[in-house]
Amino acid sequence: MRNRLSFAASAALLSATALCAPATAETVITAARMVDVLTGQVVENPAIFVGDDGRITSIADARVVRWGSSVHHIDLGDRTLLPGLIDMHVHLDSLAEEGGYDSLRFSDRFWAYVAARNARAMLDAGFTTVRNVGSDDLNDVGLAEAIDAGVAIGPRIVPAAYALGATSGHCDETFLPMSLHTPAPGVADGPQALRQRVREMRRMGAQVIKVCATGGVFSRNTEPGQQQLSEEELRAIAEEAHMWGMQVAAHAHGADGIRAAIRAGIDTIEHVSLVDEEGIRLAARRERPVWFSMDIFNTDYTQAEGARNGVMEDNLRKDREVAQIQRDNFRRAVRAGVPMVFGSDAGVMPHATAGGQFRYMVEYGMTPIQAIQAATRNAAEALRRERDIGAIAVGRYADIIAVDGDPLTNVRELESVDAVVKGGQLVEPASPREAAPSGS
Repeated sequence: MRNRLSFAASAALLSATALCAPATAETVITAARMVDVLTGQVVENPAIFVGDDGRITSIADARVVRWGSSVHHIDLGDRTLLPGLIDMHVHLDSLAEEGGYDSLRFSDRFWAYVAARNARAMLDAGFTTVRNVGSDDLNDVGLAEAIDAGVAIGPRIVPAAYALGATSGHCDETFLPMSLHTPAPGVADGPQALRQRVREMRRMGAQVIKVCATGGVFSRNTEPGQQQLSEEELRAIAEEAHMWGMQVAAHAHGADGIRAAIRAGIDTIEHVSLVDEEGIRLAARRERPVWFSMDIFNTDYTQAEGARNGVMEDNLRKDREVAQIQRDNFRRAVRAGVPMVFGSDAGVMPHATAGGQFRYMVEYGMTPIQAIQAATRNAAEALRRERDIGAIAVGRYADIIAVDGDPLTNVRELESVDAVVKGGQLVEPASPREAAPSGS
């Protein structure tokens, strides 16, 4: 292990001053080592104490600290602990196995159950928080409520409800003939109408606003490079959302739409496939942070399985055209110092495989700790939830994962997480039947 810290050297950092468990501790979690993503260092023999509210109360050296028999001990053995992972771009009510028109064979309510299963898969994969950027029928809002109420098992969900977009654009319904067309609830044209949509999404329970600034890969009759909302419209959305204390994520593949979204004050730019030098410069130098969320893994799945899953050739064509350009632009953005968060676009590929993106983030320019920080520290900052998630630190929720090896030398350890703790409680893995994909 590189960058190891003893508790003697890091006592001030970890506030580990007591040799006995704090009186408020309900649970203690121990393992051989942990990664402190705030510093990039490895800490040996942590003992993480958790209160009955699921938040970390203190961190001490397990070799010297003592706790009573009333404290519940979760011993994760000779493993490495990391904060629970955060995926900033998922679609929980989507099935990668059902592409193109194949999804029309299911009833509307089917997708709510799909969302619950996919949420569980992401939790088992180590993602204790996800941002769901657009769903149908308020599936993400309802599932977030169910998980918070203890009715369902899954990660913490930041829901967007319906995605906003322009008439005939990527976030409109473009697959059906006009005789069957129903206007998408998030579609509007003009700054004032889009401001109203922001308020409507908030009323429906959205915690973040998703907007489609450009065309997309898996929509019909749009091209990824097309700008579909004006900078004025994007600015109206950002201003309205910020006034209400919400942030905005902009689907933006094309260079023009990316630049417009950045100038308009959008908080995170999704996909960023065809970004140009000016877009990278704008993102790297803005006083107010703008984060890139680039899904550079999922094309492996879509190209291998898409046709078999019913994805139309025109969509696969667009996917092929942007895939390598996006990966090369990821490298350029990393080199330029653009703030980056982890976003997999799970739903395009199976949710359980989202951890496969870490390998590509390292292959295309990040160090392992940078890739891990994108899915922990950076994502928490982008969500403005640094007090709750994103690090193993006092005051934050005890959302913790464990892996057998050293993720700082082999980031692929995160493709197979060995244990998940959410809010101080060890998560039992889903049964094979619960985790089975559709049709298996």
